[in-house]
Amino acid sequence: MDKIRLRFKKTGRAVYISHLDLMHTLQRGFSRAGYALKYSEGFNPHPQISIALPLSVGASSLCEIMDFRLKEDAELSDMAENLSRVMPEGIEMIEAYEPSRKVSEIKWLHVEGIMEYDERDKAEMCAGLEKFFANDEIVIMKKTKRGVGETDIRPAISSVDFMVSEEGVKVSALISAQEPTLNPELLVDALRQKEPRLCPDFAKFTRIETYDAAGKVFR
Repeated sequence: MDKIRLRFKKTGRAVYISHLDLMHTLQRGFSRAGYALKYSEGFNPHPQISIALPLSVGASSLCEIMDFRLKEDAELSDMAENLSRVMPEGIEMIEAYEPSRKVSEIKWLHVEGIMEYDERDKAEMCAGLEKFFANDEIVIMKKTKRGVGETDIRPAISSVDFMVSEEGVKVSALISAQEPTLNPELLVDALRQKEPRLCPDFAKFTRIETYDAAGKVFR
């Protein structure tokens, strides 16, 4: 057995754990559960563990993907349950399996969220959001590796739908996961820059599922 892939959830209080702290938490969890991670060779060896699409602090996910290697073969059928027992609240392992695809094949993320408005009419906001995101172009100022510049985020949004709910306006979107990567928080940022009247007082997002370029669920 070479590489192992594990799907897990990050919800509740765990959403406030940074990516670096999450990696340390996972490594300690493997040790507590009796699984010895394989380390890289060289002058600065490190555990061979990686998360496909690091999550922003404050965002939750039902579909995180982690790849790792162990020093010895292990039974995969009970690995998720064994690891979940030693993880902090909000980190729940779903399943472990041998991967057959590269994480570079992940293209789309299904995300859901809620945009909350304290004073404004939710139905009016919902209608405004639908109209705004129906534009062919949504050019915003965005930080890139080269600095801050104009970026059209519309091509990175495959679909986006809005619905009035008791909490506010629900969002369901299919956005680009890689090349380019679109953080769902940029949906709010676009409103802040282009249509401040539609910008929510508070917004939160949850990753629901990962897909490949053909729209098939990625595993």
